[in-house]
Amino acid sequence: MDPRIFHGNISPTDIARALVARFNRGNLRAQQYGDASKAIVQIATHERASSGGTTALTVTAQKVEDGVAVQIGTQNWLGVAASLGQTAFSTLLNPLNILGRLDDLAQDIENLKLNDEVWETITQVARGAGASAALSERLRRLVCDYCNTANPVGEPACIACGAPLGSSQPRTCLKCGFVVRSNEGVCPNCRQPL
Repeated sequence: MDPRIFHGNISPTDIARALVARFNRGNLRAQQYGDASKAIVQIATHERASSGGTTALTVTAQKVEDGVAVQIGTQNWLGVAASLGQTAFSTLLNPLNILGRLDDLAQDIENLKLNDEVWETITQVARGAGASAALSERLRRLVCDYCNTANPVGEPACIACGAPLGSSQPRTCLKCGFVVRSNEGVCPNCRQPL
C-alpha cells in the first residue's frame, strides 16, 4: 500500500468519479461505494473479458484535515500472471502461437500498468483541483502556544509576543504529503527519509 495525502480543495468523491470515468471501459469495470467523507473504488477486469488475465484493485479516498488521503490496495495480479504463463508456454511449443495470443498479451501488459495509471489519474484530478502534497493555506499558519496568535510557517518567533516557535514548524513529506514536524527524520506515513 502506498498512501498519499493531497492538501487543498478536493474531495474523495472527486477522486472516485474520475477513477470510475477512466477505468469503467474496455475489459475493465469500476464501481464506486461510500459517501462524501470516504469513497472506495473497485477496479477489476470484467467477468467475461475478451482477452487477458483477470486483475482487481481497490482505491480508498478518505477526507482528512484540509485534503484527502488516498490509498491503493495490493493488486490481485495472479490471473494476469497465469495468462502470461500460458502465452509463454504456448509460444515455447510453437513460436507462431504468439500471433494468436497478441490480444491477451497486450491486455496483460495493460493490466500490469494499472497501479501506475490509477496514481496518474489521481494526481491529475488533484492538480486540476489545485491540491498537492504541499501544506494547505490554513495549515501554513502556526499558532503561538503562549498568546494564541497565528504566525506564518517559517517565522522563528511569534510576531505578537516574541516567543520562540522553533521545532513546532510543520511541513509535508515530499513523497506522500503527510504533515510532519521539523524534528522528524522519517515520515511516519510512508517511512521515507525526509
